[in-house]
Amino acid sequence: MIDLHRMRQTIQTGDQAQIVSFVQGFRPIDLAESLEKLKAEEQLQLMDLLPPAAAAEILEFVEPLVQYQILHRLKEELTSRILNELPSDIVADMMLAIHRYQADQLLDLLPEDYRERIQTLMTFPEETAGSLATIDYIAAPGQWTMEATLEHIRKVGREAEITAYIYVTGLKGELLGVVSLKKIILADPHTLLQEIADEPISVPANMGQEQAAELLSRYDWVALPVVDAQHRLIGVITVDDLIDVMQEEATEDIQMLGGSQPLENVYFKTSVFHLYRKRIIWLLILFVAEAYTGTVLRHYEDTLTNVISLAFFIPLLIGTGGNTGTQTVSTLVRALAVGEVHFRDLFRVIQKELATGLMTGATIFVIAFLRAWMLGVELNVGLVVGITALMIVIWASLVAAILPLVLHKLKADPAVISGPFITTLVDGTGLVIYFTVARILLNL
Repeated sequence: MIDLHRMRQTIQTGDQAQIVSFVQGFRPIDLAESLEKLKAEEQLQLMDLLPPAAAAEILEFVEPLVQYQILHRLKEELTSRILNELPSDIVADMMLAIHRYQADQLLDLLPEDYRERIQTLMTFPEETAGSLATIDYIAAPGQWTMEATLEHIRKVGREAEITAYIYVTGLKGELLGVVSLKKIILADPHTLLQEIADEPISVPANMGQEQAAELLSRYDWVALPVVDAQHRLIGVITVDDLIDVMQEEATEDIQMLGGSQPLENVYFKTSVFHLYRKRIIWLLILFVAEAYTGTVLRHYEDTLTNVISLAFFIPLLIGTGGNTGTQTVSTLVRALAVGEVHFRDLFRVIQKELATGLMTGATIFVIAFLRAWMLGVELNVGLVVGITALMIVIWASLVAAILPLVLHKLKADPAVISGPFITTLVDGTGLVIYFTVARILLNL
């Protein structure tokens, strides 16, 4: 944990050596968190005294708008040097987050070839592989020897974000192969790069970032090449960027499973009114849907009047159905997210969940019947409760197994079938099952 007071005192000294020494004692991500807590003039003074590479390492972990607020107030020469040190994907994200006029001013500070490549990254839609790509990779022609390739790595390696892989490209920039740095180091110096290159597995620039993350995780790589429609290498996605994607997707799914729209910012940076807007829509939808439960109860009012003991078990039964559905949905949403389950597996999933529902339902049947017996109700009422519990568990398992896969097939996020939604759905239908079984077995 960085002592903010000590950090301010160090900055106020204006001693570059002392500031550099202080910064070297902490990780960039921790320094970035402290940077955002400093006053504007303190932020500028720190950036002005640090070497551009060190300043860029810190700014990499700062929000895009804060990055701009700092950079545009620095001297143009320093801003240009820091921008050139920042990873290209970070620069592209910042440019997209600010006004076009502001972005153009910063882009003018970059070398022409670098500026054009950044502008190319900015053309890809948000949440695609292209939007995550960095151009800070190492590429080489296949005719180079190991000796020439290593010399090239020494020259450009400091500017590259990823050096674990060398990408073999053709005359038009097309991706032909990939070679790990380990293979290059261990190979004979006179071996040609194309002789040891592996067949590349790449992703198109318009692929969804979640699919790209799944592919990277499947093959345990640290980087994934991104190509355009002509199979030309336009960038590389590094594992740290895709870890962020997986974390964001998991956070979004968890929030949606709780019956709330996902937040764009971290919790403490989200206003109360914004939280209200994110939650009220789902709450109103669920409120209206839950009103169906009251309608069902009113429809079966005569049944309840004749056998008042049936009312004792309503919370137990609808709670069991909701819990069953929530368990099933949570399991399948995660399985869909990591690629373990696909729509083509629908009937296998139904079969599996029905079998599981039958086993758990049978167990619940016994417990529900014993509970009814302990409350002293009639034997036939206990049978109604037990049979209903069995049927509700099976029904909830079936519904929760089908809906996520169907939504995923329709390109909708299956997490919207959240716990509260499933609970509300099973509440109403579960009551219909309960009173239908009661009327049949009790001759009402």
